[in-house]
Amino acid sequence: MLQRYQGIVLCSFKYNDTKNIAHIFTRENGRMSFLIPVSRSKKKGAMSLLFQPFAMVEIDAEVRPRASLHPVREARLWHVLSSLPYDPYKSGIAMFLSEFLFRALKEEGRDETLFSYLAGSIMWLDACEKSFSNFHLVFLIRLSRFLGLYPNTEDYAEGAYFDLMNACFTIEKPFHGMFLHPEESARIVNLMRMKYDNMHLFAMNRMERNRCLDIINEYYRLHLPDFPELKSLSVLQELFI
Repeated sequence: MLQRYQGIVLCSFKYNDTKNIAHIFTRENGRMSFLIPVSRSKKKGAMSLLFQPFAMVEIDAEVRPRASLHPVREARLWHVLSSLPYDPYKSGIAMFLSEFLFRALKEEGRDETLFSYLAGSIMWLDACEKSFSNFHLVFLIRLSRFLGLYPNTEDYAEGAYFDLMNACFTIEKPFHGMFLHPEESARIVNLMRMKYDNMHLFAMNRMERNRCLDIINEYYRLHLPDFPELKSLSVLQELFI
């Protein structure tokens, strides 16, 4: 049956000489996988170019019961990004976050609220003209709410440790090794205060920002099964001063 979906591209890769696979988080059905024709013809060649990280596509696909891959018949953009695909800093963020979402959203079904968060965040980054170097940190902290992983901040007090394994702050040093010392725990609290419209007020140098990213990445790896090391992590960490 031919069905229409709006979605956000997480990643795409070669399947064979005539088709690519695109993994897309759709508004209607959560994460889905689609077969994209690859051809030298102008029309089908243009279709494959649509499926770049964070592209916002509308597709007509042949969906069959129990099938895991759905052939795409037609594709177009439902929202055109004006700067993100062309700005090296923004596209670097998109490459990392799309890979992150590809790994993190494996089991996510239809979730209109999550879809709106992802779409709104991408549009915000696309429209932002400056001071977006903390965007990926805010994005990932806020994403944890949708995945049920948001840390409990109720017990935070100055000098507390952050227990990465149990996602909470504690005055007592945890017996296991997965925790942050008080100085870095305070940094996590600051991260949770950030929003897109105020993140420029939280000044960090590259070393501090990369340390925060390492902590967030390790936190997700602790709480999401089989979450791997991300290839694009090191690329992102070289972007901002």
